[in-house]
Amino acid sequence: MAAARPIIVIKKKGGHGGHHGGAWKVAYADFVTAMMSLFIVLWLMNSSKKIQQAVGGYFRDPAGSSKLSGGNGKGPGESPGDGPADSLTLSKDNMAKLKESLQGAIHQIEDIDKLKGQIEMTVTSEGLRIELLETAKGTFFDSASPELNDSGKETLIALAKELGGVPNKISIEGHTDSRPLARHGGDYGNWELSVDRANNARRLMQENGLRVDQVTQVRGYADQRLRKAEAPEDPSNRRISVIVQYLDKDAAPKSPQ
Repeated sequence: MAAARPIIVIKKKGGHGGHHGGAWKVAYADFVTAMMSLFIVLWLMNSSKKIQQAVGGYFRDPAGSSKLSGGNGKGPGESPGDGPADSLTLSKDNMAKLKESLQGAIHQIEDIDKLKGQIEMTVTSEGLRIELLETAKGTFFDSASPELNDSGKETLIALAKELGGVPNKISIEGHTDSRPLARHGGDYGNWELSVDRANNARRLMQENGLRVDQVTQVRGYADQRLRKAEAPEDPSNRRISVIVQYLDKDAAPKSPQ
């Protein structure tokens, strides 16, 4: 009888090859990076409004190819005058975009909360009407004076920097309430005050962004166009209106004289 053949047992060791041993390190590094990014975003959300606007603008448009991002259209590195309205031809179709842009710029003003409800923007048949309304506690001018206070200056400068880039013409109106103005022996009244306030607003805005030829009208209405006719002495009747006029595309060029 032939001798029995020996039984050979082959044992294989478990485990992955050496080239798979570092895969977990890559996954762990990705996790740590993601967590760090999350903590940075959470930190930025608790920072100032200006930083939030800038970060928002970057994430909406990292390449800076669009000027309609980040609330006021300004990403990191853009100059104050490079507003989102720079490339717009503001007709009735896109005037709402300018309104949104200006609201973003206004919200960057320091202590904007104290002006809550005093800045209104309305798209009308004439164009975009921006009104700076006074209240019993919040004003844009010194009392009974044509001189702008700090809130008035900061607000109008913010508007000027945005509006200077649009091709549209601007008109500025001054309005008062019906309270008689006793000054200079009666020779300076609400008519003079409304005109002087509108003209001072024009001067400041042209010094801070508006083109020299952009303002076509400065109007003073005294108390003839009350916002609240039923309350003629209400503080909201005292206001400055900045009107961004529609472009007249159909206007024929004027023939030389």
